[in-house]
Amino acid sequence: MPTPPILELKNVSKRFTGVTAVSGLSLAIYPGQVLCLLGENGAGKSTVIKLITGVERPTTGELLIDGRETQLTSPRQARELGIATVYQEVSTLPLLSVARNFVLAAEPSKGWGPFRRMDLREAERLALESLRALGISRVRDGGQLVGTLSGGERQALAIGRAVHFGARLLVLDEPTAALGVRESATVLRLIKRVRARGVAVLFITHNAYHAYSAGDHFVVLRRGEELASFAKGDRSVEALIELMAGGTELKALLDEDDAFGSLGV
Repeated sequence: MPTPPILELKNVSKRFTGVTAVSGLSLAIYPGQVLCLLGENGAGKSTVIKLITGVERPTTGELLIDGRETQLTSPRQARELGIATVYQEVSTLPLLSVARNFVLAAEPSKGWGPFRRMDLREAERLALESLRALGISRVRDGGQLVGTLSGGERQALAIGRAVHFGARLLVLDEPTAALGVRESATVLRLIKRVRARGVAVLFITHNAYHAYSAGDHFVVLRRGEELASFAKGDRSVEALIELMAGGTELKALLDEDDAFGSLGV
């Protein structure tokens, strides 16, 4: 029997007053798969994130988790079901240490009663082990301030924290947008390592080359609707770029202009 998707959207639409942000979208995200969601600004990517993480609820359509229709009512409920999000503006606190950031809101403790306190040594061990498991070996001191880390290392910390605390579906919102080439490569390697551990990844990006490097399946949105959905290898990265840039639409417009021109219009 094939593995069921962790999360599935079936003919989902989301309407705000006077605006349809997402229209009739269907997609499925499987364990150990990187699904890339691409599109220009205003394509509906942010709305899809909000639907999947419980910030917004669909106007119509179904959201299924592990094959069961589910009404997500809050981000907390989504996290309890194993859906974690790492945003472009990394959710780490620069003036706290690596260890404290890693265990934030889930601090290990020792002692009892009024003598109970945070186990900082255990927090440092957890943070460093998680980073090493994701291939980040340059960070060797759990007491190092997060503000001294590179952008890629901060992304690794946020991703490692999500996976450690039980993420089955990792939603990455433009994780390479503000990074240079080397740091972007670090994050793309992280995505592949997370996938190898059986975690499903929804990779939202506007960079076709980054998507093609890490992705298994691709969904391109335009004005809230699915423009294309295909597996890696079915189309080239050049075809993906053309889809995102509206090349087909532009060609049709130019052909239309040529037709009118031939009529002397």
